[in-house]
Amino acid sequence: MPIEFVGGLFPRNQLAQRASNASPRLDLTYLRDLARAHEHAGFDRVLIANGGGDPLYLAAFAASHTDKLGFMIAHRPGLVPPTVAARAFATLDQTTGGRIRLHTITGHAPEPGHGERLYDKSERYERAGEYLDIVRRVWTEDKPFDYQGRFYQLEGAFSPVKPIQQPYVPISLGGSSEGAYRVAVEHTDLYALWAESLEDTAARIRKLREIAAEANKPAPRVSLSVRLIIGPTEELAWQKAREIEAALKAGTAARGRIETNGLSGGAERQLALAAKGEVHDKALFLGTSTAIGGGTDSTSLVGTPDTIIESLLAYYDIGVTTFLNRGYDPLPDAIDYGRYIIPAVREEVARREQTAQRKAA
Repeated sequence: MPIEFVGGLFPRNQLAQRASNASPRLDLTYLRDLARAHEHAGFDRVLIANGGGDPLYLAAFAASHTDKLGFMIAHRPGLVPPTVAARAFATLDQTTGGRIRLHTITGHAPEPGHGERLYDKSERYERAGEYLDIVRRVWTEDKPFDYQGRFYQLEGAFSPVKPIQQPYVPISLGGSSEGAYRVAVEHTDLYALWAESLEDTAARIRKLREIAAEANKPAPRVSLSVRLIIGPTEELAWQKAREIEAALKAGTAARGRIETNGLSGGAERQLALAAKGEVHDKALFLGTSTAIGGGTDSTSLVGTPDTIIESLLAYYDIGVTTFLNRGYDPLPDAIDYGRYIIPAVREEVARREQTAQRKAA
């Protein structure tokens, strides 16, 4: 199966210290250059996470400065009505020429500033299932419909604006709980994982496929999120990793104590894996995760380009087909990934597929 590379598009470098009087204005020049760097590097799309500007508007801006780069847009079910979200994504799909993906964010505890009250994880996933069901129906149904669910009751739901992509905009989701697997199987074509050891990742992929088989549905493809820290030698790569770890720790300390209440399942898994050891397999480094208290796609692969390529292919061999790779210095890292990593991994995957086809013939 062909592989996909996803980068990250955001308004600032995670390691850059913000001055107390920093401007709240978005650096649009940086956003434009970062999007173009990813396109030239050979990434298929970029993830636009929550936390900066509104992801939909950032995607629209970046699309106007690129030709074919796709956008994986983080979206939290429940903050806006599903009918409003469906129309907004359909509009953006049309204006970008069909270059978007809706990436569902559900695992984190609600943020009080948004007025959410669903603190129970099972409720959040149940609501997400209803939400995505409505969104997809708005995208595909040609006349108004009613909907009666536990969380949403709608009369005459409809949007005259439909996506270019058919039958609808692709949807992805990440999460570690039983509810996440089931919503992913029911509503998505891509299930997103944060990088864990090969053994743990393989177990999670098996569980996803088991749940899909029980539901008599095709299993979603699997995405793996992991930072890449590259050096010309192993020693220099690990020196760079330690410097990044120290910078992350300093930034965390400057913000105050790490908040551990309401960690997502993925964050809890990261910290549990780190407790077993700082390095797993050949190159998986947990120090960049523990430096920030776990959470986000903060685990890293560290090494020379050959080591990174070998590590990514090991995940491919257990079922990963999408790699979400971003660095801690986003612009030069995206260029380096395009120079040293992406073409080599694509070439080796194509060679393996050709070999498998010859054997099967």
